[in-house]
Amino acid sequence: MPSLFPTASVLSATFGNATPHPTRRAPAPRRPPQARPELYQSWSVSEDAQRKTQQLSDAAVKEFNKASDVAQAKAGKIDLYSGKYYATCTFGGALACGLTHWAVTPLDLVKCRRQVDSKLYKGNFDGWRKIIAADGYPGIYTGGAPTFFGYSIQGALKYGLYEYFKKFYSDLAGPEAAVNYKTGIYLAGSASAEFFADIGLCPLEAVKVRNQTSMPPFSKGTFDGISKIVAAEGFGGLYKGLYPLWGRQIPYTMMKFASFETIVEMIYHRLPGQKSDYSKGAQTGVAFTGGYLAGILCAIVSHPADVMVSKLNSNRLPGEGAGAAIGRIYKDIGFSGLWNGLPVRIVMIGTLTGLQWMIYDSFKIFMGLPTTGGSRRQRRRSRGCTRLEQKVNEADPVMTDMAGGCHHHL
Repeated sequence: MPSLFPTASVLSATFGNATPHPTRRAPAPRRPPQARPELYQSWSVSEDAQRKTQQLSDAAVKEFNKASDVAQAKAGKIDLYSGKYYATCTFGGALACGLTHWAVTPLDLVKCRRQVDSKLYKGNFDGWRKIIAADGYPGIYTGGAPTFFGYSIQGALKYGLYEYFKKFYSDLAGPEAAVNYKTGIYLAGSASAEFFADIGLCPLEAVKVRNQTSMPPFSKGTFDGISKIVAAEGFGGLYKGLYPLWGRQIPYTMMKFASFETIVEMIYHRLPGQKSDYSKGAQTGVAFTGGYLAGILCAIVSHPADVMVSKLNSNRLPGEGAGAAIGRIYKDIGFSGLWNGLPVRIVMIGTLTGLQWMIYDSFKIFMGLPTTGGSRRQRRRSRGCTRLEQKVNEADPVMTDMAGGCHHHL
């Protein structure tokens, strides 16, 4: 007789599992987070970028060291204070100043034009926008060629002669006085070097300023500008801005070298260890930092004379003496006018000076020379020096400090 109720198998087939509590599946084994890259895609990309950057950096350092070895082998041994030493410093100075001044030409262009007419542009970006609209993108590099040539000459003479005069005045003062009055050595050496460097710079500075402060530019190029000035005013026209240039550049350079040497010494004095404990890259980083801070001081000290140089080159009357022209210009602009464009110049000169010292010291490293500046602790106790080198250090401690350690054949 058939059952009135469905069997369990029928119920199970119809409604599923007959048990009141369905069985749970065993949980899937948890994978560790490291095995789930989808959670760390950005992290993975960042690590990959860092790894590739490190590889490129290592390759660049390797190539730099390889090229440095080749250059040092060709140059031969460079003895401290020898002709080769001064020639190396001269070439390094040309690289440092020529390239950096050319690179900041757009800033310098706006600064010079605002010094002549403060209402011409509202600021850097407004100036660049108007210059590009009128002359295209090459217009922001108006005056770039005389800037490069002029400051390459000036940098070569400034850095090369600074090394020479620093040693010269140290020898004149004697070991004890040179240590006690080393800041005076820095100031005298840099002032003497800049005196001669400006004689090389002045003709090209005259062309640069006239091209930048006249619209359209005064000349088609550097040599065309020199020819026009000589034809109109004689050879002396190239040097009519020399006195104001000395007034701007000599205080600037004295502050640049003396403050840089002091700031770098203070940095190494506060860092753990000695200068020789740090890598070449770290030492050039210190050079940039010291140079930037020194550049801020340089800009403040030299800015009034910089304004006057721009005014004299663009607004000096024919046959007018330098003193009369300065008096007339000052009467027109007043004391506040001497500070037009200072914020822009602080940024420009700070960056410029930092890059110059970084390039200069990088080139010295490239040629196997020590970077500029050192610490007081290092002068007192130079690690790794031979007895002969220690005697040289004691006889010439200021120069040892500037060389960053032991005196030795480099």
